[in-house]
Formats: sequence, structure tokens, C-alpha cells
Amino acid sequence: MASNIDTILAIDQGTTNTKALLVNARGEVIAQAVRPVAQSYPQTGWVEQDATELWQSACEAMNECLSAVEATPVAIAITNQRESALLWEHQSGRPLGPVIGWQCRRTADFCAQLRERGLAALLAERTGLAIDPLFSASKMRWLLDHIADGRRRGEMGELCLGTIDSWVLWNLTGGKVHACDVTNAARTQLFDIHTLGWSEELLTLFGVPLQALPEVRPSSGYFGSSVATGRLPAGIPIVALIGDSHAALFGQTGFRPGTVKATYGTGSSLMTPTPTAVLSKHGLSTTIAWALDQEHVTYALEGNISVSGAAVQWLGEFLGLEHAAEEVAELAARVANTEGLYLVPAFVGLGAPYWNDSARGLISGITRGSTAAHLARAALDAIAYQVRDVFDVMQTEAGTEFNVLLADGGASRNTQLMQFQADILGRPVLQNVTVDASALGAAYLAGLAIGHWQTLDEIMQLPRQQIPFEPRMAAPVREALYTGWQTAVSRALLDGTGSSSTGVSHERNKHGTHR
Repeated sequence: MASNIDTILAIDQGTTNTKALLVNARGEVIAQAVRPVAQSYPQTGWVEQDATELWQSACEAMNECLSAVEATPVAIAITNQRESALLWEHQSGRPLGPVIGWQCRRTADFCAQLRERGLAALLAERTGLAIDPLFSASKMRWLLDHIADGRRRGEMGELCLGTIDSWVLWNLTGGKVHACDVTNAARTQLFDIHTLGWSEELLTLFGVPLQALPEVRPSSGYFGSSVATGRLPAGIPIVALIGDSHAALFGQTGFRPGTVKATYGTGSSLMTPTPTAVLSKHGLSTTIAWALDQEHVTYALEGNISVSGAAVQWLGEFLGLEHAAEEVAELAARVANTEGLYLVPAFVGLGAPYWNDSARGLISGITRGSTAAHLARAALDAIAYQVRDVFDVMQTEAGTEFNVLLADGGASRNTQLMQFQADILGRPVLQNVTVDASALGAAYLAGLAIGHWQTLDEIMQLPRQQIPFEPRMAAPVREALYTGWQTAVSRALLDGTGSSSTGVSHERNKHGTHR
């Protein structure tokens, strides 16, 4: 094994911040830095970021992290917010428009047209994904449509379309490498998860030229070398790229079927590895968990929750709190429960397992005795309820019982949320003390590429701290609360005609899963 001075620099470019971590050969974080990044909302349902700002935040985080230690990293790993898409000029590297964020719904009408054309089954079979504005393909189409002669320029190789991993890689290599990994490609809805290549049929369907897309490579392996950037010297090999949710599963060492993790962030993601591509019938995504090389691909089932931690942030801003997330958590801690109040944070529709663009957020069960503290508690509880929605479906579709939930991400720091999550699942929850599971997962993949670690078993032996939360709620109480949540969700799913507009039935079978 390499010595402890041999460190890996992990860059985690997320929705609300960019982190940089230095990880040694024992898997320990020896330095870290974080920089916030802004989002803008130019129209209802639109979410944008500035590509130059994202890269600048990465540079600043790297510089601060590297200034804390004397050692120069021996390798670089990148993990990133997924599905967000951007377009830039090949020759100059200049962004041609905004980063369209993964939460953005601007392409909802185009996606509705695809559904009306009966293309849902084709896209699900090829990509494992439902038709939804979440995924990158419709965003890429929009970007091309909104510059002069975009499609022709793309076909001529003058433009680069990419996900955030490819943008960070492009800049780290000084514009020499336009590539992404299989996990990010699998979230575009342009990538065939069975043949492991860009699909000509899907490229034609979305009007995206192949020449503008990045080369797809395994998650672990050589992507290129750095150019000198601030304190980062030239010539450092970049040897891992992976989407953040996939990286979190890897960082939690969820290598084997039967394990399931939930990453609690702006939105939330549940993911479990599967030995083959299991096509969901109940609103989950089939995706690629990671690829260690060209021959060894691990698949996964995933449920994407559009709004979880973002609901807490929204409520804090709505209440005019100076420190939104922290003060909402403090409010929530003042009450033992919501006293029947539910908040359904369908601010951009509902994701898995409902996939309903028309759903809108609501608050139900308000009484004269309801307080801001009850509403704060309902915002936290809504995260746990949404996780159970996906957990129940995933357990059935994976064909195995999940005995424990592995938890990571910023909101997993909240012990009240973790206890309620265990209670509403009726399963233990293991809180990862190191919330930077995505960055660690990327570092582990880089370590495999350069020989820090030889096997997955060796990574599993690395020290990690977990705090257990055991369920304490009686089953009748748990199910009564969850039934109240389902009723609230059903109301959020009603469209203007008073009928449900979702394609997923709200009826549940005896196992609690959608039919």
C-alpha cells in the first residue's frame, strides 16, 4: 500500500457547493475546503447556474485544500451533480448559455410530447429512465435550439455538450479532454445502458449530434492530466469520474446486492446495486452504478426525490429566517411531532416513484394550534416519508429485503430526521459520520486506479464511523402516520380537473409498494 503522504485530491461539484478533499491511503480526509455556488430562477420552474462560477468555485476549493498540506496529490478524482447540462465552444472553452440544473422543468412540454407519441416504453428499455425533464437529453436539445445554427455547429465539432463531470475535466486538462464516465452518461437519456454506448436512435429522437458529446469511459481509469491551476501543478493524473449518487454508494461500500443507501441533499437519491439491469415497473430508474473497467459494469436501481433538503431551505426563507436550514432544524426540535400536519414539497412536481410534473406542493392538516415549529417538523418528516415511498418500491423490485438503510449527505447530520427515518421505515438507519461519502467514493475509485487499494474487500476494511438509529415507533403508529402522508400526496397529485394526473397508481399492495 502507498504511504500516507500519497494523497488523492477529490473534487465534489454539487448543486449548492463545491468541495475539495485530500484523502490519504488509509481513506482518511486530511484536508478539505468548500465554496458555495449560486442558483438562479429566471422563470417559474427554471433553474440555472453559471458554468464559469462552478469552475471558479472548484479552483478556489482546490487552492484552499492544497494550501493546508505540504504534499502534492498523486491523483485526482471528480464527482458531480448529475443530469445538469451545459454547452460550450470547443475552440475557446466559452460557455454558450447557462448550466441548466437538474431540477429545471423548462423542457416539460417537450417531454410531454414524447409521452404523447408513445415513446415511454422505448426510452425505459434503452436507458432505464422515465421521460422527465430531470434527465439531460431534453436540456441539451434546448441549449442547441437557443444558439444560432447550434445543431450544425455541433455536427461540425465546434461545440461541446456535457454534464458537469465533463466540464470540470475539460478545464482541469486545459481543454484537451472531452469525456465523461458511464454513470453520468447513463443519466442523459441518450446512452444505451445495455450496449454501453451513445444510441444513434436516441440522438436522432432528441436532435443531439454525436460529435458534440463526450467520449464515455469507465468510472475508474486514466482520463487525462492536469494543467497548472493555482496551487495544483501540471501533470497530476485524473483517474476517476463518477456521478455523486453513485459515488456515495461506492463511498458507503455498498458493493453487493441487498445494500441500499440514501443520500440526503438538495434532493435525495436511494440506490441499490443489482447484478443485472433490472427494468423497473414502479417508477424507479435502472442505471449504471459504476464501471471499474470496460468489462466490469455494476447496475443499480435508483429512486430520485426531487425536493428534500431544499424544502427545509425554502421554509426557512419563507419564514424570513437568517440562517434558513439551521433555524428550521431548531424550530422542528421544539415539538415531538407535527400533530397531523403534512408538507408535500412538490415544488417541481414529484419524482420517484410518481414522476408527475403537474403535482404541486401543499400543506394539509393545519389547525388553529399549528405553529411554525409544527411546519418545520413537517418539512423534515417529508424527507423521511419520501424516502420510504422509494424504499418500499425498491425492496420489492430488487427482490430482496433491506435490513438497514445507509444514510449520507448534508441533511443526514440531523439526528431528529435520522430517528424519524428509522421509525417510519421500521428499519435501522446507519448514519455515515463523514457526510462527504460522494467525495470518498470518488477517491476510492481513484485509489483503485493507481494501486492505493487492490480490491473492493480492501476498501471495505478501511475505518469508517457510523451511528446507528434503531426504530422505536410502534407499528400501528407508524402505519397511521404513513397513511396520512399518502393521503396528502394523493391531494398533491390531483390536477385541475380533480383527477390524478400521474401514471403511477397510488394504491399499495400488502408490502406497501406501488402497483
